[in-house]
Amino acid sequence: MLNSDCAMENFDLIVIGAGPGGYEAAAEAAALGRRVAVIERDELGGTCLNRGCIPTKALCRSAEVAMTVGNSSEFGISAGEPVIDLPRIMARKDEILAGLRESVGMVLNDVTVIRGEAKFICASTVEVNGECYTAHEIIVATGSRPVMLDIPGKELALSSDEILSIQTLPSSLIIIGGGVIGMEFASIFSAFGVKVTVLEYCKEILPPFDVEIAKRLRTSLKRRGIEIVTSAQVTAINPGLTVEYEVKGKSKTAEAEQVLMAVGRRPVVPEGLDGIGVRFERGAIAVDDNMKVLFDGSAPENVTLYAIGDVNGRCMLAHAAYMHGLVALGKAKLTDIIPAAVFTWPECAMVGLTEEQCAAAGRQIKIGKAMFRSNGKALAMGEPDGLVKIIADSETDELLGCHICGAHAADLVQEVATAMTAGLKASAISTAVHAHPTLTEVVKAAVPK
Repeated sequence: MLNSDCAMENFDLIVIGAGPGGYEAAAEAAALGRRVAVIERDELGGTCLNRGCIPTKALCRSAEVAMTVGNSSEFGISAGEPVIDLPRIMARKDEILAGLRESVGMVLNDVTVIRGEAKFICASTVEVNGECYTAHEIIVATGSRPVMLDIPGKELALSSDEILSIQTLPSSLIIIGGGVIGMEFASIFSAFGVKVTVLEYCKEILPPFDVEIAKRLRTSLKRRGIEIVTSAQVTAINPGLTVEYEVKGKSKTAEAEQVLMAVGRRPVVPEGLDGIGVRFERGAIAVDDNMKVLFDGSAPENVTLYAIGDVNGRCMLAHAAYMHGLVALGKAKLTDIIPAAVFTWPECAMVGLTEEQCAAAGRQIKIGKAMFRSNGKALAMGEPDGLVKIIADSETDELLGCHICGAHAADLVQEVATAMTAGLKASAISTAVHAHPTLTEVVKAAVPK
């Protein structure tokens, strides 16, 4: 029920959450002349900017520099062993975040920014710090938070948020979870000289990725000294940071100076939504393909609710959230052609269907592969470890997927993603002239005949 003492302010659109999906949607709507408010309880930029994509990429770059310096003798340059200054690395990361938060503030120059926690009073009204705000359209873009396994001793582990603020390098680190977040941190801390052990519940790391690519990454990381245990079910974390786990029915233990829990994320749902009949699926806000919130009963009148990004559980990627925002505003159509990347060393990236998904769907496919070791630019860079795998329909030549493990995979996959979005055939890539010498030639060479 609406609090009669609550002062009311009206907007055309209210966006709850100032992450990539929320702030971009708000700015786009304001540019169209609408009166827009963004409600943010924390820092502008959301998880991506403050606790996810950007800070981890800053650390990835420091890790890359450390590895380059450590391997400099291979290039005829003597630089000695790198000295890791973690406080300076973290300070650099924080400087980058501060600059980007300022940029987000400038993007929201024509938007009213309200600081605080939003609580739904009714479908069209939210309360923040005792003030009420109403709109006929509300976009929920509240993101997600790290999941912690419900096991004894879970409080002894760091979350992926907390590890971004440590100031002292541990001598050893156990990472529970071999997904995207876990593998990025494994690669980072291994480059900093930390002994890393990864315990992954599934049969292979990077469960969403093509199995061949995941295996290739696992092999590369093991060569760097990272211990990876798959099919490992963690059962407890004991004082002294001894982790208990089971593999094929056998009980085992591992010890480390620090433990990181990186087993996924769950949606953050604003208070009050359950009271207005919103439908939930696996803890996420259920939406249709226009990002409109679904209700268990009849939808409320005179207001439209949307849910974009991690909170709807469809695709927990920052660029997916941005696309969802455009869909909610009616400026784009929903697509499942969304590239994903893992910033390990080497990088991995994918777009479209995996070979396993094609087989499960009964698709008749053709597969092309090309190795980085046969590419002149890769060899000159000292990056011969890599594979590009492209999948196409065997009859129509329709591009179905691309999977890469190798240097700059995150950049290379975009060529195929763009071609898929445009509806181009696989042959469009192989017939296009690619500059030489570049890594893009590996993509061209991988097009199936």
